[in-house]
Amino acid sequence: MSARRVDDDGPAPAWELDAFVLSLSGRAPATRRAYRADVAAFAEWASRAGVEAPDRVERVLLRRYLAYLTTRRFARASVARKAAALRTYFSWCRRRGLLAVDPARVLSSPKAAGRLPRVLSHAELERLLEPRPEPSDDLGLALERRDLAVLELLYAAGLRVAELCGLDRAGVDLSGRIVTVTGKGSKERQVPIHDQAVRALQGWLAEGRGVLARPDSPPDAVFLNRVGRRLGPRDVRRILDRRSPVPTHPHALRHSFATHLLDGGADLRVVQELLGHASLQTTQVYTHVSKERLVAVYKGTHPRA
Repeated sequence: MSARRVDDDGPAPAWELDAFVLSLSGRAPATRRAYRADVAAFAEWASRAGVEAPDRVERVLLRRYLAYLTTRRFARASVARKAAALRTYFSWCRRRGLLAVDPARVLSSPKAAGRLPRVLSHAELERLLEPRPEPSDDLGLALERRDLAVLELLYAAGLRVAELCGLDRAGVDLSGRIVTVTGKGSKERQVPIHDQAVRALQGWLAEGRGVLARPDSPPDAVFLNRVGRRLGPRDVRRILDRRSPVPTHPHALRHSFATHLLDGGADLRVVQELLGHASLQTTQVYTHVSKERLVAVYKGTHPRA
């Protein structure tokens, strides 16, 4: 009998993906979606070898799958995440009693490349955040105010894009110069913002948001897109594409926020708290970035370097 293709009707019921996703209630929504897609992709691949249920998966099959992903030129970070999803899934299966042995318990994956994040220079940030001539039409003016508020807030508070898009009006305290965001693992944190970000947010909320709002717009959302829906990560990327003279990912503003704080003498644990990192080790990458910047400045300016 030939194996059923998983993508014909979705993963076989034996994989219990819906129940697995429900078990990830403590994870961020983006993580839950990614893990479900990763396990479903493996189930589809495994079905081609006649493996239709998790209790038929052996460790060698998992290793072959990771090797297959590598030959397909998936990035190391992507392969590492897919391996993490499979480890989480099979651990859950073992706890549920769906299989006797966890084949992914010691599954290793390639470490992500140690690439340093891009950091914008102060001159690049000035150009990016510089207010532009005001459009004459209401829609254009509203979009200009929104875009400036988005960029100012990303850099002022070092927010993740998902945190900015999920920001609610109750989380913005302009008089106290504080924003309250929900980060990874549904953890809430408060981050201070500076006067320029406050002014940009005031301009957007008072004179721009109402132009984009529709009767069915989410009333709590701080940022809206052109059709009145909550602003999404792709919308933020388009804002950067329009305003930045060079290709710039929104996350570069978060990297720049952290690096510039450390360059200015901020304590590493304070930066960890502001970024919402669970581990100090995650924040330490920015110390390496700062050292790289110091070396580059030294080499470029010292007469004997």
